[in-house]
Amino acid sequence: MQPWELLGRTATPAGDDMTLMRRSGEYVIFASGKPLMSSRMHGSEEALATLGCEHLAPGGAPAVLVGGLGMGFTLRATLGHVPAAATVVVAELVPGVVAWNEGPLGPLADHPLRDHRVRVETADVAAVLRASPRRFDAVLLDIDNGPDAFTTTGNAWLYGNAGVTALREALAPAGVATVWSAWEDRKFEQRLRWAGFAVDVVRVRARLTQGGPRHVIFRATLRQGLRVPAPPRQRRRPGESARRGPRRSGPARG
Repeated sequence: MQPWELLGRTATPAGDDMTLMRRSGEYVIFASGKPLMSSRMHGSEEALATLGCEHLAPGGAPAVLVGGLGMGFTLRATLGHVPAAATVVVAELVPGVVAWNEGPLGPLADHPLRDHRVRVETADVAAVLRASPRRFDAVLLDIDNGPDAFTTTGNAWLYGNAGVTALREALAPAGVATVWSAWEDRKFEQRLRWAGFAVDVVRVRARLTQGGPRHVIFRATLRQGLRVPAPPRQRRRPGESARRGPRRSGPARG
């Protein structure tokens, strides 16, 4: 077996180490020593874009937010589903990941950052959501491993009550949000419903070909004319501070 080749090393603002490795034609991004994504499994990322953008009118000028650049597969699939007049904002927290997509990762997804519709914001996707009231017709989130984030604990904020509220407020009327996850999460599904979304949970293949693991896409559509109740209180984990403010959404998949 061929040894891993180190192509790049960077770090998140929180200090988490990230590396880009290659072996036998496969590219893998590791976060804190754990594999975060592989170039051999991106079928579910493409499903994320399909489910998130299929409601968009072909002749319109929608605004779409892609949370997490990763290897560019989600962004490339999104560009295939939006019209020529669309604006696609990519929120990526780690500048090094953007540089990798401009360099060695670029050919994997046919250089999606070169598309004239793309705007890159090197920022926390949570901050972009909070600063964008009713801006986006579609939001696609592919951060960490989904609601059960393991790479960076700060990612958990995005999937809590405050994060789901920020997601709802950033969507235009009739907007749709899709959220990638490695597993099902009933609590997160319930949280979306409490926030005023109609939710579909779709299981999709991780690979474009048959076989391999399945991942989960939460498709959340804003309900019109619904009075939104107060969200259920979340229990704090042992040792967690009672103050729950915005936290960085960490390294992102894509």
